[in-house]
Amino acid sequence: MIKVKIYFVSRRRLLMIGVFLLLVGGFMGVLCFSQQSSMVTVNVEKPIFQGDTGTKAVAITVNVDWGEEFIPTMLEEFKKANAQVTFFVTGKWAEKNPELLKQMASAGHSIQNHGYKHCHFNQLSADEVVREIKKGEEVIAQITGQTTAFFAPPYGEYNSQLVKTVKGINYKYIMWSVDTIDWQRPNPATIVKRVSNKVHNDAIILMHPTEPTVTALPDMLKYLQQQSYKMITINAITAGPNNAGN
Repeated sequence: MIKVKIYFVSRRRLLMIGVFLLLVGGFMGVLCFSQQSSMVTVNVEKPIFQGDTGTKAVAITVNVDWGEEFIPTMLEEFKKANAQVTFFVTGKWAEKNPELLKQMASAGHSIQNHGYKHCHFNQLSADEVVREIKKGEEVIAQITGQTTAFFAPPYGEYNSQLVKTVKGINYKYIMWSVDTIDWQRPNPATIVKRVSNKVHNDAIILMHPTEPTVTALPDMLKYLQQQSYKMITINAITAGPNNAGN
C-alpha cells in the first residue's frame, strides 16, 4: 500500500511540473512574438501624412492628370491669398501642357512628381516604380528646369515596399491629412466644410482641379487666412528633423 501511494504522488508531481513548463513555454513564446512584432513595426516604411514645422502652416497639394482648364483660375485665387501650393503632376500631363506647367512654376509654386502615368503603383514591380517616377522627373525637368524630390501616388496607394523603393531614389512619399474628396465633384460648400472641420497645424490638404474646387477656393482660402494659417509648399512644410529621413 505504501509503494502504491508513493507512485501516485510522483505522477501528480510530474503532471504539475509538465503544466508549469507548458505555461512558462507559452509565456516565453508570447514574449518572443511580441518582441518580433515590435521589431517589424519599427522597420515598416511609412509615407508622410503631415508636416513638422510645429506652426500654423498648411501645405495645399493639387494632384494633376486632368482638369487643366481650371488651373488658370486656381492660380489667380492662390495669388490673391498669397498661397504657395504644390502641384503633383504626371509626366504625360506635363508633356501635353508645357506652357501651363511653366506658368505654375513661375508663379512660385512647387512642381512635384505624380508618376509619368496615372497608374496603380501598388501593381508595379520596384523597377517599374522607379522607371515611372524617373520618367516623370525627366519630363518636368525638361520643361521647368527643376528637379522633383517628392512623390504623391495616384489613387493614394502605398505599402511598405512602395515607400522603401521611393525612398531608395531619394524621394519623399507624400500622402495627406485632410482630404477634400473633390474628385467626386461635391457641392463647393462641402469642400470648404471638409477643410474647415479637419484642418490643423502642419496639415497636408489634398485637392484636384475640378469645377467645384475652383468655386470653393475663395471661401476655403479666406477661412485659412482668418485662422492665421500660412499656406506653404510641401518642400517647406516637411523640411524639419522629423521628416529628414523620409
